[in-house]
Amino acid sequence: MRIKAIVVRILQQMRHDRRTLALMLAAPLLVLTLIYFVLQDTNAEGRVAIISAPGSYVSALADYNINTFYYDAEGARGALEKGDVDATIRIVNGKSYIEIDGSNASQARMVLNALEMAKLSTGLSRPDLQSDVNYVYGYDDLSTFDNIGTILIGFMIFFFVFLIAGISFLQERTTGTLEKLLSTPIRRWEIVSGYVLGFGIVTVIQSVLFSLYVVYVLGAMMIGSLLLVLVITFWTAIMALTLGILLSTAANNEFQMIQFVPVVIVPQVFFSGLFQLTPLWETVGKFMPLHYVADALKEVMIKGNGFQAIWADLLVMVFLSVLFMIINTFLLKRYRRI
Repeated sequence: MRIKAIVVRILQQMRHDRRTLALMLAAPLLVLTLIYFVLQDTNAEGRVAIISAPGSYVSALADYNINTFYYDAEGARGALEKGDVDATIRIVNGKSYIEIDGSNASQARMVLNALEMAKLSTGLSRPDLQSDVNYVYGYDDLSTFDNIGTILIGFMIFFFVFLIAGISFLQERTTGTLEKLLSTPIRRWEIVSGYVLGFGIVTVIQSVLFSLYVVYVLGAMMIGSLLLVLVITFWTAIMALTLGILLSTAANNEFQMIQFVPVVIVPQVFFSGLFQLTPLWETVGKFMPLHYVADALKEVMIKGNGFQAIWADLLVMVFLSVLFMIINTFLLKRYRRI
C-alpha cells in the first residue's frame, strides 16, 4: 500500500506539472522528426568549378550528383576559397588538375571519387596520366577527429555553459536570492550584467582550458591563430551563458532546465556542419547560434583564415548575446514585487 501511495503521488505531481509532462512527451518526438527530415533530405551532392573540360565529361558528372559551374582560373579559385564550390578541375591533354577543399573529409572524398568515376565512364582515364590533386584546405588523410574537432569544441563549450549557467541562475531564483536582490533599488540590467560577468569569468577559464586541451593535448588540426580561437570560444561561452540564464526564467526546477537540452541544444548539432544539407535546411541553420560558432572555428582552425573571414560570425554571436541579455532584463520584471 505504501508503494502504491508513492506511485499515486508521483503520477499526481506529473499530472499537475504540465510543462514537464509536455517536454517529456514532445521533446523526443521533436528531435526524431528533425532527424528524419534532415537525413531524409540530405543528398550527397558536390559542387565543382569547371575551368576546362570536355563537354561529355561535364555531362557525366551529373550522373554522380555533381553540380557544375563554369569559371575562369581566377574565378574558380575564388569560389573555392569562399566555399561556393567543393573543387575546381582543369583537364589538359587528358590529365586532370584538381584543387579541392579538404576541410570536410567525407565531402572531399565523395567529390574526388565522382570526378574519377566520370573520367572512367567517358573513357578519359589513362593509367599514365593520374590526376594532380592539390588540397587547398585540409589534406587527403584528414582524420575524423580533425574533421569534427572544431564542431566538438563549440558544442561542448556551448552545452556545458548553457546547462551550468541555467541551473545556477535557477537556484538563485528558487532559493530567494534573486527576489531579495530585486527588492533593493538595483536595476534589472545591473543584475543581468552582474550575473553574466560573474559566471562569465568561470566560463572563460573553462573555454580557454578546453581549447588548449583539444589543440595541444589531443592534437586537433590547428592552422590559424590560437588567439582567434580563444576569441571565438569566449563569445561562444557568453552566448551560451546568456541563453542559459534567459531560459532558466521559463523553468520552475532543475529538471525542467535539463529538459531544454533536447529542445534547444540537440537540434543545433544537425546544422553545425556535420551533415551536407539541402539549401532549405541550410537556411534554417542560419537561425541556430551553434552554426556560427562551428563556421568560425572551421575558418580559423582548418582553413587558416584570419579575422576578415570570421567577423560576420562574431558579429552575430555578439548580437545574440546582447539580445538574450535585453530579453532577460525585461523578463525579470515579473519577479519584482515592489
